Amino acid sequence: MTKIALITGINGQDGKYLSELLINKGYIVHGIRRGNPQADTKDEKNIHFHYCDLTDYSEIIKIIQNIQPDEIYNLAAQSNVKTSFEKPEYTTLTNALVPLKILEIIRTLGLEKKTRFFQASTGELFGNSHEIPQKETTPFYPKSPYAVSKLYAYWICVNYREAYNIFACNGILFNHESPIRPESFVSRKVTKAAARIKKGLQDKLYLGNLNAKRDWGFAGDYVEAMWLMLQQDKPEDYVIATGEAHSVRELVELAFREVDIEIEWEGEGLNEVGKDASNKRILVEIDPAFYRPVEANLLVGDPSKARELLDWKPRITFEELVRMMTRNDINLI
Repeated sequence: MTKIALITGINGQDGKYLSELLINKGYIVHGIRRGNPQADTKDEKNIHFHYCDLTDYSEIIKIIQNIQPDEIYNLAAQSNVKTSFEKPEYTTLTNALVPLKILEIIRTLGLEKKTRFFQASTGELFGNSHEIPQKETTPFYPKSPYAVSKLYAYWICVNYREAYNIFACNGILFNHESPIRPESFVSRKVTKAAARIKKGLQDKLYLGNLNAKRDWGFAGDYVEAMWLMLQQDKPEDYVIATGEAHSVRELVELAFREVDIEIEWEGEGLNEVGKDASNKRILVEIDPAFYRPVEANLLVGDPSKARELLDWKPRITFEELVRMMTRNDINLI
């Protein structure tokens, strides 16, 4: 029988890649989104859209009751770490309570044996963990309202799995990017700036902590891991990562190299600048406004469990990812 999937946050980066994957596998795909029904594009004609505010329990339960999904992927979130410090209450309402509502609806409607649930968790749960790399058994130490809200979602998922025998999985997803990543995230901010500076449309790139390291992968690879989790015999939680850490500094160097600009660094701390090696023009400066109140400096995941049990591993390297994103931004210009 044809499977039915429901994706929250379907208009986001992961939602777009996941819906494409599921449609190619023959699924009937439903998506929950906010906005104007008239805004759908021809590219989305194979998706059944439902428009509601995910904080509205009555709307969500009607949607789930009507479509009786075999799989639910909860990707909706306020996922910008910096924004979570500015809007902690909104971040918590969206990130913590929405997965609780969906799990409670699965229980209330008696769908425990039919509907499998995926919760998009995050490597930010580990914060400043002393264990590197981080794996499923590493203690959590969240360092932002975003990470704290996701920690509640993680544990409520585990709780409903154990208490009500719901097939619920947490995918502890480390940073994953793509050409359609919003510009509010540092990866896309950097690749777009490199393209714009090369074309003479922007003078400088302003960044915060150049030394912050992240485990960056490709979103298209990570949605495959989401799907694989819900195809297993029993529900478990998995770290999804590349196993490699790269700094914001490396990201900048690779993006500018893709547009034939070699960056050389000069100075220290807030006074550090990145210059075009060919003409010494300053292209990158530090702006303290982009520093977070608390920084998780080194997040790198150990995907051994996913590799062993899901037979999953990332296909796109960090260098290929930055090249892909930068070339796309050049083409957009």
